[in-house]
Parts: sequence; C-alpha cells; structure tokens
Amino acid sequence: MEALVNDLGFIIGTTLMYSTPLIFTATGSVITERSGIINIGLEGMMYFGAFVGAAVAYFTQDPWIGFLCAGLAGAFLALFHAIATVTFSAEQIVSGIAINFLGPGLALFLSRLFFDGATQTLTIPNKMPLPLNFLFGDGKLFASTGFMDLVFNQFATVYLSIALVFVAWFFLYKTRLGMRLMAVGEHPEAADSLGISVYRIRYGAVMTSGFLAGLGGAAMSIAVVSRFSNTLISGHGFIALAAMIFGKWRPQGALLACLIFGGAKGLEIYLGAKGFPVPSSILATLPYVLTIIILVGWVGRSRPPAAIGKIFDKGEA
Repeated sequence: MEALVNDLGFIIGTTLMYSTPLIFTATGSVITERSGIINIGLEGMMYFGAFVGAAVAYFTQDPWIGFLCAGLAGAFLALFHAIATVTFSAEQIVSGIAINFLGPGLALFLSRLFFDGATQTLTIPNKMPLPLNFLFGDGKLFASTGFMDLVFNQFATVYLSIALVFVAWFFLYKTRLGMRLMAVGEHPEAADSLGISVYRIRYGAVMTSGFLAGLGGAAMSIAVVSRFSNTLISGHGFIALAAMIFGKWRPQGALLACLIFGGAKGLEIYLGAKGFPVPSSILATLPYVLTIIILVGWVGRSRPPAAIGKIFDKGEA
C-alpha cells in the first residue's frame, strides 16, 4: 500500500514539475489573446528564454538572475511580434511563425558562440531552490521518501507559476486595466472611442506574453534539467497554446489544462521508470496525442475574444 501511495506521489510531483513551464506560457497567452492579438510564437519565445536563462544562470551561477533574463529574452522577441502586428498590422499568424524560426535560430547561434560550437549549455551548478525543503528529510517534519515529500518538495518555479495564475485572474477580472484589456479584445473600436489606448494595451499584453513564455522556457532549462539543449522545448509552446484554448481563454482554465498535459508527461515518465512493456517512442507521444484529441474535441465549443486576430486601424475607427 505504501508503495502505491508513493507511486501516486511520484506521478503528482512529476505532473507539477512538467506543468510549470506550460503554466507560465499559457497564462501569458491568455493575456495577449484577451487583448485580441494571436501569439503562436510562444514556441520560439520559450526556446530563446530557455537558452538565455540557462546560459546566464551558468555564467553567473545564480538561477534567479538567469530566470529573470529568460523573461527579458522572451519579451525581446515579443517586441518584434508587437511591432509587426500592432504597429504595422501584419498578419498575426505569419508573424508568430517567423518568431518560431527566429527564437531557435538565435538560441543555437549564441549557444555555438558561447559554448565552443555546442548546441547545448553546460550544466548549471546551482538549481532553483526548494522552498519547502525544510519540511522534508531526516529529522524533519516529513520523511524524505514520503508522499508529502514527493508532491510538495518542488522547485520555487512550481509555486510561482501557480501564484501567477491567481494574479492573472485578479488582474483580468478585478482591476480596471484588466477590464480595459478584455474590452480591447472584444471591441477595440468601442474601447478606442472611450479613450482607451488600444495600441498601448496590446503592446503591453504581447510583451507580457513573451516575458512569461521566456520564464516558461527557463523553468524547463534551469529547474527541470539544469541545462539547455536544442531538443529541450520540443513543442511545449504549442502545447501551452492548446492549453490556453482548452481553458477557454481563462487563467484558471489554462491551469487545469496544463495540469492535464503535465499529467500525461508524468504518466509517461512513470511507465518508463517502471519498465512497462510499452515502446518509449509511443510513451513520448502521449502529451502530443492528448493535445490533438483535446483540440479536435474542444475548440469548436470554445468562444475566443470577438476581435482576436482582427486588425485595428485607429484611422478607420
């Protein structure tokens, strides 16, 4: 019985760990799409953030500085997306695709430049702290091998991501600026007629999305694996986008969807660790198959913001 409980704790703990990068990125996606801008460049922003976070954390030996710089790196790429889509009214899907090429390209170029031609960084000496570590281990409140340890002894990024969801919910539904942002996403012309700066709000939303996507990439490279590699992100940005849609463009819904996708990853790792007779290639496809199933069965039932993807021209408003 104890082994079964510990196995359950392992799956839940792994789910939380692998959900965290998705939660950061999906929450940022909620904010930008609520303003009416589609951002499918999340993959590129996560990729670039993962590299910058790992590289800065390695050279400074401080994971928090790397984490912050990863967010700034994501915001840097998001600025290009904002300039293209908000200022120059470019096609938002095309701009996002360009970001998905630009992010990995920059990351690999800089990786080869700073790490002697390698497409991965060296191992980060100092990982993210475990803020509840004082509760677990020999002589502490909970046994180091217990269920509570496996579930709650997580990196700080896990707790930050969950707190972020509540902050985003409060911002969108309980603050004046959040209400204005959602108004811009529903009817930018009406918002503009009331004196709301559509351009400024959309710039802020896109930059916030990029910043959080960069944090999502760093949550993977700094906390989960302690290094960046060219296969690290592998579709996580698109899974976060699917989670945002599954969550009906709401932070709390996106959180639930990310936990589901993270659960698929946790189950994959658990089955692989236990040596179940399932080919590893099939196990590795679980999160992506789940993404397709949810998108096919759910997108038609969700209603996005009314003005999402539509070009706003103040001169014609």
